[in-house]
Amino acid sequence: MFRSLSVAVALALSPTPAPSVPELASDATGPVENLVLPVEDIIGEVESMDGTESETKQGRQVTVALTSDVLFPLNKWQLTAKARQRLRQVAEKVNAESAGGVVKIEGHTDDQGTDAYNVALSRRRAQAVLQAMRGLLTGPGMTLQAGGYGESRPKLPNIVQGKPVEKNRAKNRRVEIVFTAKQ
Repeated sequence: MFRSLSVAVALALSPTPAPSVPELASDATGPVENLVLPVEDIIGEVESMDGTESETKQGRQVTVALTSDVLFPLNKWQLTAKARQRLRQVAEKVNAESAGGVVKIEGHTDDQGTDAYNVALSRRRAQAVLQAMRGLLTGPGMTLQAGGYGESRPKLPNIVQGKPVEKNRAKNRRVEIVFTAKQ
């Protein structure tokens, strides 16, 4: 035991030579390559505690998303009383923060049902929100546009590893109000 201890101490205390570095020729040249990496925008999202509303900002563009489960009964496009109250709150935000111009109202669905059905449903829902917002938006120079995209622009994947994810589908069933904020 003492012998191995003395060998370990001797090795630990002996000086270690520095690694040798080969001399470089002063005329050595080589290709210089630029690294080009993609730059992606970081888009922060603020979500309500119950997950039924979220807000994202990208530059001056603000998107307020309301889940369809809050706005409409299943497979319907008539707004609920609760939806009208929520849209009043969104309209107050748009009135306070918008720079004017076009306010887009975009309807989206999940992947259940046919493409044609989902596009028609999302358009009807966007139109219903447009009609409700028309009387609530008081800012000068605001123009409303509505469009329906069906399931073509999911926020999250509807199916993960071959299995449907109901939580994701619920977030994909939404209406987004998109406007340009003041500077």
